[in-house]
Order: sequence, then structure tokens, then C-alpha cells
Amino acid sequence: MTFAPGVPTSDLTPVLARDASARRIPALKTARLSLRAPVRSDVRDIVALAGDRRVAENTARIPHPYSAADAEGFLALTNQKGGETVFAIELDGALIGMCGVDLRQDGAELGYWLGVPFWGRGYATEAARALIDYAFAELGHDTLSSGARVSNPASRRVLEKCGFQWAGVQLCRIRAINSAAPIDRFRLDRGLWASLKAWGQTRQVA
Repeated sequence: MTFAPGVPTSDLTPVLARDASARRIPALKTARLSLRAPVRSDVRDIVALAGDRRVAENTARIPHPYSAADAEGFLALTNQKGGETVFAIELDGALIGMCGVDLRQDGAELGYWLGVPFWGRGYATEAARALIDYAFAELGHDTLSSGARVSNPASRRVLEKCGFQWAGVQLCRIRAINSAAPIDRFRLDRGLWASLKAWGQTRQVA
């Protein structure tokens, strides 16, 4: 749910986390964006972008205020075996947001967020499509779920442009507002994704 320079695109090498349970995450390339494993040097940029209340209140898990300790804790848990798959989203070598697929009891959940300066330019749709391709083609998921606050029509449009179908409304706790809010729920299955592959190609570059 929309959940300073970063690492240069030329240095997008898959990065292992600090323990034996880490997974190697490839770098993906779309028409305008690069997706790669987040690294510790991203902390300052993550805090600058996710620390904006307008970003945090449209995600379920990002607290507000958002600190460097929050970002470091998030990075320590990403891309572990059997856990959440997370990509940093880069534009021209600068980090602009995050996206990922989380394994939950009711299935795989797709999430994403972008920094406010990058809203409204189609980057969220482009990154989400690359992540969806990876989730179905490489991770082997059969269905993906996602959600958007009912007060966030832009995020709902992203999901709809990616082929997600509306599946109802439910309440979800939003950490940034310390309360629950209604969420539009969406679902995408492998068959529909396969029929939509004309949206473009995602390349693994590392």
C-alpha cells in the first residue's frame, strides 16, 4: 500500500544481508527506473522521504515521526529467506521510494511508496509492474493482494492500471495516525497478469 543520491545505477550489485538467512536480490531495470536491494547507505534518503507525513499516513507500517533507527530496523529485516522481498526504487541514481512483496497468512501482499516530489509522474505504476512481473515470474506467486486507503485515489489508480481487481473494503491500522482507517482491497491472479504482459518488459541487470 502506498506502503540526496543513493547508490549509483552503475553499482547495482545484489547485496547480501548480514546473516546466513539473507537472500540475493537482483537488480531490475524498467524504461526509467532501477530497482535494487536496499543498503545501509540508503538510510538518510529513506528517512528524508518516508519521514514526510503525507507518505507515512498512506502506508500501514511507516510510523511518524520516522527516524534513522526506524530505517535501520526496516533494512535489517528485509530480504531474509522466507520473508519480505524489498526493492529500493531509483531514478537517475537517486532513491525515490520502496516497493516489496510481503508473505502474510492470507497470501502475498504487494506494497509501495514514493517520496512526495515524485508523485503523479507514473513512477509508482512503472515500479509496481516490474515488481509484479518479478513476483509472478521469479517468486512463483499465484496471486497478489494489495490495498490503498479510500482517501488515496492515486494509489487505487496505480493498482487498477496494474490489473488489480477490487475485492472489498476493510479496516486497517495505520501506524502514522495511530488509528484504523478504511482500506480498499485489491487482488491480481497469475492468469490476468499473463494477459496483461503487453505493458512492457522488465530486465534483470545483475
